[in-house]
Amino acid sequence: MTVDLDKRRSGSLPSDVPTAQAAIEYAQQSEKLSHQAVQNQEHPDAVAVEARFVTPHDPIIVTADGSRLPGVPLEEAHKLNVLKEELSHNSLTEQPVEDVDDDTSNDEFTVAPHTNGKAIQRSSGGSLQRTMPPSHTNPLFPPLPLYGPPSTMRNIQCMLFRISSFFLSAAFLGVIVLGALFTSIPLVCSNVWVRMTGRDPDAQRPFYEEEARRNDIQKEQERLWRRRGSQTGATADDEHSRTDDKFFPTEGGPDPGVCDAGYYARRVGLDVEELEVQTEDGFIIDLWHVYDPKSYTKLNDEERSYRQPDLFTGENKTRRKDSEQKPKFPVLLMPGLLQSAGSYCVNDDDSLAFYLCKAGYDVWLGNNRCGFKPKHVLLDYADPRMWCWNIRQMGVFDLPALISRVLYETGFEKTGLICHSQGTTQTLVALAKEQRPDIGEKLTVFCALAPAAYAGPLIGKMYFKFMRVITPAVFRLMFGIHAFIPFMMTMHSVLPARIYGWLGYKVFSFMFDWSDRRWDRRLRDRMFQFAPVYVSSESMRWWLGRECFANHKCILQTREQSRTEEREDGTDGPLASIADHPAESATSEKLQSHHKRKPKGSTAWYNEQVCPFALWVAGKDQLVDGGKLLRRFANGREPHLKVVHSKILPDYEHLDVIWAMDAVDQIFTELRDVLWKTCNVREKCRVPHGCENVPAWVPGEGKSEVESDDWSSDSS
Repeated sequence: MTVDLDKRRSGSLPSDVPTAQAAIEYAQQSEKLSHQAVQNQEHPDAVAVEARFVTPHDPIIVTADGSRLPGVPLEEAHKLNVLKEELSHNSLTEQPVEDVDDDTSNDEFTVAPHTNGKAIQRSSGGSLQRTMPPSHTNPLFPPLPLYGPPSTMRNIQCMLFRISSFFLSAAFLGVIVLGALFTSIPLVCSNVWVRMTGRDPDAQRPFYEEEARRNDIQKEQERLWRRRGSQTGATADDEHSRTDDKFFPTEGGPDPGVCDAGYYARRVGLDVEELEVQTEDGFIIDLWHVYDPKSYTKLNDEERSYRQPDLFTGENKTRRKDSEQKPKFPVLLMPGLLQSAGSYCVNDDDSLAFYLCKAGYDVWLGNNRCGFKPKHVLLDYADPRMWCWNIRQMGVFDLPALISRVLYETGFEKTGLICHSQGTTQTLVALAKEQRPDIGEKLTVFCALAPAAYAGPLIGKMYFKFMRVITPAVFRLMFGIHAFIPFMMTMHSVLPARIYGWLGYKVFSFMFDWSDRRWDRRLRDRMFQFAPVYVSSESMRWWLGRECFANHKCILQTREQSRTEEREDGTDGPLASIADHPAESATSEKLQSHHKRKPKGSTAWYNEQVCPFALWVAGKDQLVDGGKLLRRFANGREPHLKVVHSKILPDYEHLDVIWAMDAVDQIFTELRDVLWKTCNVREKCRVPHGCENVPAWVPGEGKSEVESDDWSSDSS
């Protein structure tokens, strides 16, 4: 018979309740949350022993050998801790114990070595019962399902979901592909007609002449590379083929369209090393370091591998070839939805990653969990727990792990952060005061490109509405409980690069309503070699399902809260219409009086730990509404937040902020300056090229809100 835990803790049960009963319950709960069922387990050290609350809403499971398992529902994690506390209390009353400081925070840990060379985090906070879960669940982040260890029944259910989702999601993808091809017919016919009349359909592109000039240069570079043959040393031809005297290309010739950031780095005289980072819930994610091979020595395999998921400690030895030279200031870049960090490496010298590296920054490219190669310390691809995560886990676990590794490898206390689209979302979530606001103290500035905090009009398209209408059960039946439409990754591996790039552009353009008007079209196939990546169905359900973002149209407040703020700010129609009717004037006065009395900062998302923000908003972005975020700042909703730079680009679409041919002039130079302006250790770092006259920003000074002229434009 199971003993009621609440009654036991309150003392309403007799004190002679057998300790064995608690041991049995603890064993049952542990098995429920373990890597494998106890009776079938080959590795007993993988048994769940404790739940650690990284935030009040985000528990992780720690196994006996120090490995980690992804989070489980709050009540299940808390139950495991209560039962462990019961056993610990009963056993410790028979022997003296050291005093524990009750004021120590629960999220402070020390690392204790384990015999197998791994590490176990031991809480310095004393009682596990103090990690009580919240009494309510945030409606924006509903609980994730609980998948126990493998069993016959669970394996059958997983197989059924994989079979149903394979056919149903493939049918859904087929409809999207057919829709993309069908809507392309009018454009194809128009181009054919224009050519038949002796005109060039591309002549209306905004950078037509520049595209032609770059195409001629590329052909000449390919010709010179063929002449050079297999030689890797400098020749006379190199004086003409390289675009920068300081960086010597080690790859060249016609672009084969490969999914390799290092290959494109070597085409511009740089290189990339790949590191592995373990998150606090056990995922292994990829971190790419862009470097100049003339001034930096690549780490060896052991140094680039992942380690325990705790903060790195100790002094890292510099890998600069000239140790007397000042180090470069580090900057971390995070990609958007369905993209990898390779999206920052596809525009040759005009790629954001390569531009910043050559300007004089130490550039690190972060990816998110699963990516191109799903990896976990314990779980495999077929385990549904491998895919039980959404944007919250990406922000709370992935981002801190990447920042920690960058700071360790570079030896700095802070880094700059640049994000695009979904990368901005996970950062905005992670910095929130109820999530992991301490991240803000490790960042000099957060640069948001096409910030994704509010939904744009695209969320109302038919296929997005379909995902929002169906129930969570039907969503999982259609898209599974593992990866979201993994058939896309299969097509990536089997289709030729040119066909896949062309088809990828057509599909994503159809779904997200963007075009390549401002891109260098000769590089378009390359751009889509780094997308899509593996994402979880739960993550896509958070974006598009009926419960979360698609319903509330905001990442950190409900639809009702958004409407309340709109009424308070006078931007909501119903409040104005009420004031126009004399019979309802009294009600209007009461509402307005109530809104005036309520401090706007009371609904702030961020506290005093938040770092400065810089924002670049695409004026023609249909996917997200960056203008609403700027208006939130302009209306004083975030009193602790300082905006050091903001800009609306009226003619830009969602991807133009990283791929437009004029992005260097419109955005990248400003990014370069903002990073140096907010750098906290300018005297210790090498001054980036072009930043010699950029003044330093003094913390505590500057705007806490955006000037009205920055966001009131109709283009936003």
